[in-house]
Amino acid sequence: MHTIKIIAGGFLLLGVFLLVGRWVGGATSSALATAAACFIPVWLIAAGFNLWVGVARPGYPLAAEFPFFLVVSAVPAGAAALLWWKLSRG
Repeated sequence: MHTIKIIAGGFLLLGVFLLVGRWVGGATSSALATAAACFIPVWLIAAGFNLWVGVARPGYPLAAEFPFFLVVSAVPAGAAALLWWKLSRG
């Protein structure tokens, strides 16, 4: 359940980035593409922090937490990369 909440938080953060990109750069596709591209490194840092918390606090081994890190980081970042690719082409 925690993994689903973190992924949903990633999509929520992506939405915030897109709203800020639209507010700052207008409704142009290049502004939204830039916002999606800026989201990816921020999300990877946030997912890395979530990995660190999972290893440090409850004491799970890194090998047990790493697959969850891959899923948590890949799903929202993949959606942002797809948006960036689609918006930068048009």
